[in-house]
Amino acid sequence: MAAAAVLPAPHDVHTTLNYYTPLGDDSEPPFTYMLAPPPGRPKHNIGAEPHPAVIHDVRGKEDTVSLDKTGFQFLKHVSVEKDFLDKERIKTVYYKEVEELLKKETGAKRVFIFDHVIRRNYHGEDPTGTGEHGNPGPLERVHIDQTLEASVKRVHFYMKDEAERLLKSRVRLINVWRPIGHPVAHKPLAIADGRTLDVDHDLVPVRFIYPNREGASYHVKYNPQLRWNYLSDQTPDEVTLIKCFDSDTDKARMAPHSAFSDTSNPKSAPPRQSIEVRCLVFDSE
Repeated sequence: MAAAAVLPAPHDVHTTLNYYTPLGDDSEPPFTYMLAPPPGRPKHNIGAEPHPAVIHDVRGKEDTVSLDKTGFQFLKHVSVEKDFLDKERIKTVYYKEVEELLKKETGAKRVFIFDHVIRRNYHGEDPTGTGEHGNPGPLERVHIDQTLEASVKRVHFYMKDEAERLLKSRVRLINVWRPIGHPVAHKPLAIADGRTLDVDHDLVPVRFIYPNREGASYHVKYNPQLRWNYLSDQTPDEVTLIKCFDSDTDKARMAPHSAFSDTSNPKSAPPRQSIEVRCLVFDSE
C-alpha cells in the first residue's frame, strides 16, 4: 500500500501588507494610465501605506471558506497544462478546463473568459494589477480587480446585445488563480474574508485609462478588521477562486487580495510563478 501524502503543517504568517494612500496631491481622484500617459502627466497617483498583518493559514480547514460565504475558495484541480508557455494553448485547452471547473463549482450555465495574466518576475511592479505591461511580478498591493460599476460595464463590453438579458440573472466575476511549476514559497497570495470588508470605508475606485476606454478597480484603505487568509505551500494542482463581483447582494460580493512576503520559507526556494484567469460567470445561458 502506498504511503499517504504528508501535508505541510499549517502556519500563520506575520508580514506587512500595502494599502492605498494618495500619492502627491490628493485633490484628483486616483488614476493610472494603462499605456503611456500624456506628456507632463504621471503614470499614476497611487501610493502604498504598509501595515502589519497576520495571514491565517487555511490548510486543513479549506471547508471553512467558500465563494458565497467569504468570497474565495480553494479547490483541488489537476490541469493537463503544466508550463503555460504557449498562449494559444492556454486559450484553447486551459480556458476550457477553467470553464468546466466554474460551471461545476458554481452551477453557472455560461462562462466567458476575457483575460489571463501570467506572473513570472519580480521586477517593475505593475501598480494596476492588470498585467497590461508585459510580464509583471506578484502585485504586493491590496486590491480588487474590478469595481462594481466596471464589472457591469465589462458585461456590456463583451456580451454586447446579450448583456441586458444576462444581467437580469445572477452575474459573477471570478478569478481562477494557480501556481505554475512548483509550490508557492515566496510571495503567496493573501485573500481577505469578504465579511470583514467595510465597503463604505475601505474601497477606493481607481480609474484605468486606456486610449479608447476606461475601466476601474478598487484599491483598499487600511482597516484592522480585515481578516487575511492563504493556503500554505499551495501547489500547481490547487486553485484559488477569488470573487471580484456578484450581482447577488445576499452573498459575499468581493474579496480583497494581495501578494505578501513570507520569510518563513527558505531563500533558496524558486520564485513564484502563477496564472490568473478572469471570468464572467452567468446563471443564464
